[in-house]
Amino acid sequence: MRAELVLMGRRVDMTSQARRRTLVVMIYATVSLLMTAMWFFDRWRASGIWVYWAALLACWLFLGGYSHGGLIKPFNNKQPPREDTAPPLLAIGLRVYNPLPQDDRSFRNDERELAQRDRAHYLAYQAVAISLVVPWVVADVAVAKPAWAQNMGISAVHLLYGLILAILLLAFTLPQAILLWTEPDMEEAGE
Repeated sequence: MRAELVLMGRRVDMTSQARRRTLVVMIYATVSLLMTAMWFFDRWRASGIWVYWAALLACWLFLGGYSHGGLIKPFNNKQPPREDTAPPLLAIGLRVYNPLPQDDRSFRNDERELAQRDRAHYLAYQAVAISLVVPWVVADVAVAKPAWAQNMGISAVHLLYGLILAILLLAFTLPQAILLWTEPDMEEAGE
């Protein structure tokens, strides 16, 4: 796990568990607010995809895991590509960058990190699997079309879309969030 993020040209120390937990809460609160705003904007007709892209951006900039950016080392243990080109415009505009590791093996997860990664994925996908019950119940009600469900004020299709979008966001971000949430302070881990 990396000990700092570089945001808007400033280094942010992320060694304390409290800061990492605050980051996780801020990411989920931002995505929730975005999802709510997009509902009021156009009922997710065209804007639902932006919530998905926001989750991918959060992974790339803050969380890591599935990408080479963020705090969590890549899950796939592959070396980040060495680029001689300039960083993308988004990174330049936000002044966000991830320094390349000096050691060619520093991107690899050790045995402890692999065990933590596996445990986080186990917990995350248990939660995702359990959360799939909710859209299943909504779909069952939509198929049965009871009278009480027709007066809800929201169509079953919109509700299903929102639930599936939320579960998709969890699938992309929950393993990294679990790792950031549960890892103790880095100073304490080194003692």
